[in-house]
Amino acid sequence: MSLPPLREVIAAHGLSASRALGQNFLFDEQLLDRIAAIPGDLRDKAVLEVGPGPGGLTRALLRAGARVTAIEMDRRCLPALAELSDAFPGQLRVVEGDAMAIDHRELMGEPFAVVANLPYNVGTALFTRWLDGEEWPPQWTSLTLMFQLEVAQRIVAQPGGSAYGRLAVLAQWRSAAKLAMKVHRSAFTPPPKVMSAIVHLTPGDMPEGVSARRLSQVTEAAFGQRRKMLRQSLKGLPRAVEVLEELGIDPTRRAETLSVSEFVSVARALGSA
Repeated sequence: MSLPPLREVIAAHGLSASRALGQNFLFDEQLLDRIAAIPGDLRDKAVLEVGPGPGGLTRALLRAGARVTAIEMDRRCLPALAELSDAFPGQLRVVEGDAMAIDHRELMGEPFAVVANLPYNVGTALFTRWLDGEEWPPQWTSLTLMFQLEVAQRIVAQPGGSAYGRLAVLAQWRSAAKLAMKVHRSAFTPPPKVMSAIVHLTPGDMPEGVSARRLSQVTEAAFGQRRKMLRQSLKGLPRAVEVLEELGIDPTRRAETLSVSEFVSVARALGSA
């Protein structure tokens, strides 16, 4: 159905982006439709959106036929979202609350895609939460998330560069991650100081015999002192230096030179330690 332009909706409800909540609004409907298309066909698919604000991306997802559950903690945005719910009967459920405090599995109750222009102040924390844990594959079928460009580049980074770190290993050891689209700062109101980008992840196979917790310990130690050689940065983990030698990994290398598969091998070898 025909909806008023987003700028009119925001004006009608007296909304303005909250810096405290990390908000930046997108008005370009064509751009929003392109974002909603990244996960593929969403007709009758369950989608979780975090931080919908006045509902720009939400309406694009609804137009794509998705059944959207939107978590919003800014009460000012709820009336605008209620209008969207009326315009798309049965397709939109709005949950008022903090996405960090809500059990997403319990909330959704079925496989779901996550599509969100994440609030900058909680984006990385939510992302790592979706990727953490021993249970795999996850209930989410894909993650399509907007971050600051710098964060997006860290997620898809390859070994050897300064962007490569814990976030890349976490995103890539049992998922496929790609940078799907860059979004210029001028597309937002108000324009943020930095460029943005959308990252798309799909879960893959979890390597056998590897604990997610152990891998987290290894990467935390290795990248916590990334300028140091591995024999120094990993010496606090029992048997870690011996394991490097057993695997033929030169202990004088630095963390940023190890591939994701090498980190996985170290975590596997330390699994029984």
